[in-house]
Amino acid sequence: MSEAAVEPWEYVLHIPHDPRAVTVSRRTLRLILTAHGLTALLDPAELLATELIANAVLHTKGPAALRVRWSAHTLWIGAWDADPEPPAPPHHLTRPDTETGRGLALVRACTDVWGWQPSARFGHRGKYVWCELMAA
Repeated sequence: MSEAAVEPWEYVLHIPHDPRAVTVSRRTLRLILTAHGLTALLDPAELLATELIANAVLHTKGPAALRVRWSAHTLWIGAWDADPEPPAPPHHLTRPDTETGRGLALVRACTDVWGWQPSARFGHRGKYVWCELMAA
């Protein structure tokens, strides 16, 4: 891990209600982590951010935001959306050919800690769904 990864930092990417925002968010996260010398976290962080932002964009009708924070050897990734209701609990898939519904189950399986919290942004009530990855 580089020296740059020791100091705390935070980025917020405000995104429109647009399915292309998932790709933009994933690529932006890759740039942020690479710039801070956290390439060891790229694959799990991209997977987690993709799932969180996809849920925010696909299941709500308003704007969204990706928030990424580094502090004390922990990467925090959060997706804000304009729906104040808690996310549906993650399920284990009973049918492997199901194409939806895997997001929070993947988050739960691939992260150290995850959760959600109410939060207002852009004049809308909403929530953050977040997770943490610990650096080795």
